[in-house]
Amino acid sequence: MPDFIAYAGIIASIWIIAGVYIASLFYPNYSHSRQFCSELGAAGSATQKLSPLINNYPLGFLFILCGYYLISTYTENTATVAIGIMVIIHGLSTWICGFFPMDADPYTTTPTIPCQVHSWSGVVMLLSFIIAPAIAVFSDTYPTAIRVFSFICLLGCFYFSYQLSVSFKERTNPGTHQRLSYGFQILWLFVYSAFMIA
Repeated sequence: MPDFIAYAGIIASIWIIAGVYIASLFYPNYSHSRQFCSELGAAGSATQKLSPLINNYPLGFLFILCGYYLISTYTENTATVAIGIMVIIHGLSTWICGFFPMDADPYTTTPTIPCQVHSWSGVVMLLSFIIAPAIAVFSDTYPTAIRVFSFICLLGCFYFSYQLSVSFKERTNPGTHQRLSYGFQILWLFVYSAFMIA
């Protein structure tokens, strides 16, 4: 198996940070604190076509490669195989989110069908990377350090997801809380991937 596949999770974790930043450079007056990452690919935005090309599509591919690596390398470890499946689901949902753009206005009361598909795929993305570290937390096949770290990442994700819902209702800085919530999930993937290839 090519070494590249083993590092797919680590590459994806770095790629998403760079990709969002690069795409934002082509979006006039984009605010990382007030706007969602998905607004870079929103319908009618300056980066509607660019953002999925440098974010969703390559990231989805990397997530799927990471999941494939986990499943094919640790076939006898049920917990790792289950985590690999969750990572693949995350990758497929990332593709769907890229193909179906959200509406330009995240506060619209009548979202379009593509936006609804985008939103539900986003929910699946969130859940897949909640279930994955939760599996690690409750599996005794992993060392205590990984289990504790996974639990901390889950707490961080839950806390900032709650803060995201509050800031979204108050229309303050949901972008910051979205990045921190997803950031804990991506941090978990980075450390978990590094552990699995160490």
